[in-house]
Amino acid sequence: MDEATMTSPASKTYSAGGFEFPKWEMPHFEMPKMEVPAAFRELAEKSVSQMKDGYEKMKGAAEEATDLLEGTYATASKGASDYGMKVIEAARTNTNAAFDFATELFGVKTFSEFVELSTGHARKQFETLTAQGKELAALAQKVAADTAEPVKESVTRAFKKAA
Repeated sequence: MDEATMTSPASKTYSAGGFEFPKWEMPHFEMPKMEVPAAFRELAEKSVSQMKDGYEKMKGAAEEATDLLEGTYATASKGASDYGMKVIEAARTNTNAAFDFATELFGVKTFSEFVELSTGHARKQFETLTAQGKELAALAQKVAADTAEPVKESVTRAFKKAA
């Protein structure tokens, strides 16, 4: 007989690309039949039931947390967008005021007109910047409160459940 085709009872060989590799087979054992005590079976069933309940609770908590994070992110994102738009609006207002001031400066004929125009512009810009600062601060506070409120409610609910 040829060496490549010889097999032994414990293993078989097969060839791939000119090489021979042994193929080992796992021996099969029969498991003895035995009765599981009722107390052990009850304990196992109770453990499985508790694990299922625990899993369902964890799944529910994870879904709540995911919903909370999605809502919080959406609120924060909208708030940041609103804040950014308000900053752009303020920048546009201030830029237009600066160009208007520069245009008016070209028409100044005397030093006293220059001083009067400059003081009026400075006063107007100070009032505008103060109002813009208050508006931005109020918007930032609102965004922070709106973003934190769902988290605060969720934490309060979680503590009430735990108590």
